[in-house]
Order: sequence, then C-alpha cells, then structure tokens
Amino acid sequence: MATNAAIVLAVAGMCWLVGVGPFLKVHLPIMLMAASMGVWLFYVQHQFEGVAWMRTGNWSHHDAALSGSSYYDLPGFLRWISGNIGIHHIHHLNSRIPYYRLPRVLQDHPQLKAVSRLTLWESLKSTRLSLWCEQREKLVSFRNALLRKPQGE
Repeated sequence: MATNAAIVLAVAGMCWLVGVGPFLKVHLPIMLMAASMGVWLFYVQHQFEGVAWMRTGNWSHHDAALSGSSYYDLPGFLRWISGNIGIHHIHHLNSRIPYYRLPRVLQDHPQLKAVSRLTLWESLKSTRLSLWCEQREKLVSFRNALLRKPQGE
C-alpha cells in the first residue's frame, strides 16, 4: 500500500510540476510499450508448439509447470531487461525462486534447458496457434482447424 501511495504522489507531483499533457506524452508511450511486452511474454510462454493444456484431473503440478509453460531462451540483453522471466517453466515449478537465481537453477539442472525450449524466432511462429484442439490435444491455427480433421474421423 505504501508503494502504491508513493507512486500516486510521484505522479501527482510530476503532473503538477510539468503539467498533465507533457507528463502523459512521455509516460503513456513507455507504459504502452511495457504493457505490450508483458502481454507478449505471457502469451508466448503459455501458447507455443507442444504446449500441454489439461482440463481434467489427470494432471500434476510438475508436469503442468514443465509442459504448460516454456523456457523462452532470450538473448542476453532481453533476458536481463525482462528479469529472467523467460525461465518461466522453473518459475512455475517453484515461484519462490527469485528472478536472479533462475539462471543458476538452469546451470545446476541442465536437463531443464531442453524442456519446452522456445527461441525468439520460434516465438514469432507461435502467433498463428489460436485454438486448442481437444481431439488432438494440441494448439492449432484456424487454417489447420478448418483444413484438417483429426485422424479417426
């Protein structure tokens, strides 16, 4: 609550000092870019080729963490600026591990590097995956959903 109050006071102070218009001209684009990057990171880490989604009770926390979220293997600068959030599958295994220790966990457990690994280039391809096919138990594009029927139909 104190942090939120401090932010409100800082914003009010800046608006009073420079005016609402100039404040918004600087901060609104920054907020929109940051929010867009946050949405992108969340999207690609839960919607990628090979992801597993389960509706029934036949799931475990361990399996859901490793197959329901990706290891988004980002270049160094993007890893740093995003607070290592690309190491998302380990975050889901244990959310109490601080962001700065996530790379060490990968180093100590190299088998976790291959689990649901997604590169920056591969993440761009995942945007076409829009629908979950219950029969095939995988994400498909609209085109695949219309053109291909699951085997056995």
